[in-house]
Amino acid sequence: MSTSTSSAAESLQVDLLELRRALHAEPEVGLQLPRTQRRVLDALAGLPLEITSGERLSSVTAVLRGGRPGPPVLLRGDMDALPMTERTGSAHASRIDGAMHSCGHDLHTAMLVGAAHLLSSRREELAGDVIFMFQPGEEGCDGAGKMIDEGVLEAAGQRPVAAYALHVLSSRLPNGVFASRRGPMLAGGDVLKVGVRGKGGHGSAPHLARNPIPAACAMVGGLQALVADAVDPFDPAVLTIGAIHSGTAGNIIPEQAVIEGSLRYFSPEARDALRDRFRQVCLSTALAHGVEADPEVIEYVAATVNDDAEADFAAEVVGDLHGTNRFHALEHPLTAGEDFSRVLEQIPGAFLMLGACPTGVDPAKAPENHSPYAVFDDGCLSDGAALLAELAVRRLARTAA
Repeated sequence: MSTSTSSAAESLQVDLLELRRALHAEPEVGLQLPRTQRRVLDALAGLPLEITSGERLSSVTAVLRGGRPGPPVLLRGDMDALPMTERTGSAHASRIDGAMHSCGHDLHTAMLVGAAHLLSSRREELAGDVIFMFQPGEEGCDGAGKMIDEGVLEAAGQRPVAAYALHVLSSRLPNGVFASRRGPMLAGGDVLKVGVRGKGGHGSAPHLARNPIPAACAMVGGLQALVADAVDPFDPAVLTIGAIHSGTAGNIIPEQAVIEGSLRYFSPEARDALRDRFRQVCLSTALAHGVEADPEVIEYVAATVNDDAEADFAAEVVGDLHGTNRFHALEHPLTAGEDFSRVLEQIPGAFLMLGACPTGVDPAKAPENHSPYAVFDDGCLSDGAALLAELAVRRLARTAA
């Protein structure tokens, strides 16, 4: 089965390459991706799929009915780009100023289209159904949560027994190497915001005002020590302050300051402790400086946690399909975040990474995902499509057995 899947996927490489480069040249950001949605629908045309489009977002959900009865498996591919201008100089670089597929979602979309073609050609052999989840809004818009609200997990009539997603990396991993692990795979994350309110005045008479800037600076100092003070050192977490906004001139005491940051964690215990201490530090520091503070925590994404059995299964499939030398078991989770976590909160499954660093480039020195210089080797498209298809086929067969 694995040999035929790989061969069939290789025969799709040219078409997948064309689709990926078309998507890359015209990226769209957020939840509304009409051009991307149209390209996906065109690429799926003629396949024996039950297709529905999203109501609040331009998603595509496609269901393939297997030739034999059984529960469904879900495969996810995200479709949105990032709000940044591409600097790669590539021949198929983004033609849209201020939008770029710098996280590789264009590859994910093409891979999932490839998997749909591969599985459609073997539909009679499937012991169950396959849900293809083409998702907008992964980059900070909770597109997965919105698709779940609109019924993607029930699209086949019953909930999936397993769910899988694949994500490319422009650095870190060697080209063509897959990676995953049991348990926590990616971090959960929060957006942190603090509004600090004082009393404006003239820079020559600070005693008549309440300057929010020293209070904001003191808060940043306190927050940078929070992780060491609040959580178990064997339960990793990251707190970063990335922006402070205040003031218009050096001789004017402003009325307010705003602090913005992010929080990453892998356990509910670390999350809850850090959220509580964040609020305490901000409020107590404000009190000491005679100003007011409004600390706000906004959940960005939950931690992506692989099911142990599904992670082991995915590693086994990679080894059988592409060779054991092309699977790397991660020792530690990554501190990036992903809203596929919304699916894995409800369905057992696995999230895998795939090295797409260009051949001949050192992965340790290559520009990372989200860089305006990030370049992905799209020669991996057929390998990714083959893996997604093989995961579905084998997982359905395992359930039937």
